[in-house]
Amino acid sequence: MSRSIFFSVGEPSGDQHAARLIKALHHIDETLEFRGFGGSEMRASGCEIEVELTQHAVMGFLEVLPKIRQFLKFAKRAECVFKAGQVQAVVLVDFPGFNWHIAKAAKKHGVPVFYYCPPQLWAWAGWRIRKMRRYVDHVLAVLPIEERYFGDRGISTTYVGHPFFDAVYEMKLDGEFLGVFEKDQESGKIPIGVLPGSRDHEVQRTWPILLEAIRRLHLRNPHARFLVAAYRESHALLCKQMLTKEDRILPIDFFVGKTSEIIQASQCAMMVSGSVSLELMARQTPAVVTYRVGRLFYSIAKRLVNLESFTLPNLMSDQKVYPEMVSVGNPETTIEFLTQSIHMLLNDQQYSREVREQLRDLACRFAEPGASSKAAQAIIDQLESANSPADTKDLK
Repeated sequence: MSRSIFFSVGEPSGDQHAARLIKALHHIDETLEFRGFGGSEMRASGCEIEVELTQHAVMGFLEVLPKIRQFLKFAKRAECVFKAGQVQAVVLVDFPGFNWHIAKAAKKHGVPVFYYCPPQLWAWAGWRIRKMRRYVDHVLAVLPIEERYFGDRGISTTYVGHPFFDAVYEMKLDGEFLGVFEKDQESGKIPIGVLPGSRDHEVQRTWPILLEAIRRLHLRNPHARFLVAAYRESHALLCKQMLTKEDRILPIDFFVGKTSEIIQASQCAMMVSGSVSLELMARQTPAVVTYRVGRLFYSIAKRLVNLESFTLPNLMSDQKVYPEMVSVGNPETTIEFLTQSIHMLLNDQQYSREVREQLRDLACRFAEPGASSKAAQAIIDQLESANSPADTKDLK
């Protein structure tokens, strides 16, 4: 039997989570091999990347439509691998629109399917639970709500915790980099993190809004210094190109590969919604969250989503510890929301203290490392159980 595990990962954050899972699996069983669709982090961890799927990350029907033919070719390529009996199991990470095709192809050829960081069906698209039952053998839940949701619906599920906390605890911060901002604070400068997102379209849509909020905050808080954490060099370049001549006076600095340091150094942050909010929670950094969407996407999502919050730490808490706003249409309301919320964090000491206390409580309850190791062990246990001669049952 093949000792290879096939991964299908389409998001930059999923690339990081899968890379840690690959390392954890290899630590348990050095004979395992890894291949599939993903990104540079997975390749660095020893996975043979057949398609750089993270370069094709999209969100929403209108963005997926032009790439449908390409995605179907990728899925057909994976099916050829499954049909040839070249893999022992498939591990999916998020990216449900495409990964349903991979799961269906794997099940068609008798390959067990694990879903790590599963799609948030409990928040939207609950009707897709039938697909999960049909095509997925085991869910590796990263949020407490997922364990209950999938388990109650008859899907084999193991709660392992969120891998973002593994990243936080493994990260060795650049002390020299942090030292610069410690000196700045001693001289009265206030570092504010700005996280414009990890996808190209997020940066393109949201950076103009964040930039206008920076302009207004600078007028009201002249000692503030804005640290932009770009995911890629291309994102930093895009942000810089949107600066006007008048913006040259703004205290803005752009960095690539320093997101964790910026989160750690900042007194508070403005951010595009994403799983990086969990790192802000773990590092107990207050933040204000937004997400920019088109009118059509918003009108559809409004009918499908059944949650009052879209920020993960808020879903773990009874309170909205991170103020949030979906940005649709005229951005003025969002700009003012960001400006007022950050200004309040900077100048209302009692409010800032209360937010930090809530973050400390959340971090103590949920921000524990070990998700990657637990997920790896769950996969190995399930495969060994399924392959045991004494066990005639299927993986479920």
